[in-house]
Amino acid sequence: MPRKSREKSDTGIYHVMLRGINGQIIFEDNEDYERLIQSIGEYKRVCEYEIYAYCLMSNHIHLLMKEGKEDLGIVFRRIGASYVYWYNGKYSRTGHLFQDRYKSEVVENDEYFLTVLRYIHQNPIKAGIEREIGRYSWSSYNEYLGKEGICDTKFALGFFGQGKKGAITAFQKFNYEENNDKCLEYEKSLRVDDNEARKIIIELFGVENTIGIQKLEKEKRDKAIKKLKDRGLSIRQIERLTGISFSIIRRI
Repeated sequence: MPRKSREKSDTGIYHVMLRGINGQIIFEDNEDYERLIQSIGEYKRVCEYEIYAYCLMSNHIHLLMKEGKEDLGIVFRRIGASYVYWYNGKYSRTGHLFQDRYKSEVVENDEYFLTVLRYIHQNPIKAGIEREIGRYSWSSYNEYLGKEGICDTKFALGFFGQGKKGAITAFQKFNYEENNDKCLEYEKSLRVDDNEARKIIIELFGVENTIGIQKLEKEKRDKAIKKLKDRGLSIRQIERLTGISFSIIRRI
C-alpha cells in the first residue's frame, strides 16, 4: 500500500521524532550526542531551517522546528547520512541506524507550540532518566537560559514577556509545570531503565558498548541474551540496546 502523505503545516512548524531502527539505541556515549547536535547545527546553515527545541534520548530524538528552503525529508536524509557514516565508522558497524521514515505532526497555533516545547523539555523527566529538566545535558532547555547552542530561542521567549530576564524566568516556570501533555509518544515503561540495562550489558559481558554483543560468537550471544532476560530486560529493550532483531531474541 502507498504511504500516506504527510500533513503540511500552514506555519511551516513541525514536531518531529526520529528513532533508531527497530528501536535500538543511537547514542553510546557523550561524543555521540555531541556529534548529532553538531550535524543538526551544520545543516541549519545549508537547509535554513529553525530549531525551537530538541531533546536527544537514547534511542530517539524530538525536534520542534520550522521548515526552511528544503523539505524535511531531504533535511533528515542529510543529517542521518552524516551521523550514520560517522557512527558506523566509530563502532565498526554497517547498515542503517535510523528508522527509514521520521514521524511528524503539524504545529499551527501558539498554544500547541508551547505544549510541544514543554513536552520536549520534560521528556527525560517523564521517561525517568532525570529528576530535574536543567540537569539533562542533551536538550535545548539550557540554551534558553544562556548556554550557546543550535536553538533559535528568541521566537519562543517572545511568548513569555518583553524583558529577557523576565521571559526566561517565566519560561522556566512554564517548563516545570505538571501536566498531562501527550504529543508524539514513543517511550514505554520499563522494568529496568535503559541506563541500568546498559551497565548490566557492559559489566556482564565485558563489551565496550551494548552493540558489542552482536560481535560475540553465536553460542555466547545466545547465552548473553538469556542472561539479560533473567535480569529483567524485556525483548524490546534488548533489541533496542543491542540492535539484535526482535525475532532472533524471541527465538532464543
